[in-house]
Amino acid sequence: MTDAFVVNAVVRTDKGKGASRRLRRLENLVPAIIYGGDKEPVSLTLKHNEIIKSLESEAFYSHILTISIDGTEESAILKDLQRHPAREEIMHVDFLRVSKNQPITVNVPLHFNNEEQCVGVRLEGGAISHQASDVEISCLPADLPEYIVVDMTDVHVDTIIHLSDLTLPKGVTITALQHGEDHNMPVAAVQKPKGEKVEEGEEASEEAGEE
Repeated sequence: MTDAFVVNAVVRTDKGKGASRRLRRLENLVPAIIYGGDKEPVSLTLKHNEIIKSLESEAFYSHILTISIDGTEESAILKDLQRHPAREEIMHVDFLRVSKNQPITVNVPLHFNNEEQCVGVRLEGGAISHQASDVEISCLPADLPEYIVVDMTDVHVDTIIHLSDLTLPKGVTITALQHGEDHNMPVAAVQKPKGEKVEEGEEASEEAGEE
């Protein structure tokens, strides 16, 4: 895990859509909320430039965060994020409190390693396609990984990598696989380029004509 992320927040008493718009436009602040655990939800405000900078790090999305609220600290994960559809502007942030003894469910990114060394690409003329960029996992907060590695080194052409093929850190489970084989979705594949398949078919037709 990377060094801890600290999110500085202030309790927000002025609520409602009008208040949220004023925060964003006039004060460069972002409305947020922290909820979960055995405490009541608390409305917060964050500094827009600080949260934008934190979001530049991939690890921020799958890390136990320290939310510093008026001098007190709580552990949480980023649960939801609303962005403006046209501008680089954060509209609202949701944090979910976590307890070290209770499992959490969170999406973590997939890192596809050794793609240039992939057997199916380097020796067999295939191309890699990605069907997923992240995966939902369940684990205790202490076991939360920043990402899941998908090693492409020994993957051959016409091979599909499914969720069940992923190597998981200790204590981590993929939530989709708890719901049956129908949820064992593909995350990547190595395939022959479509044009090459057409050419092979044409060659077979030409050879049959020569005979």
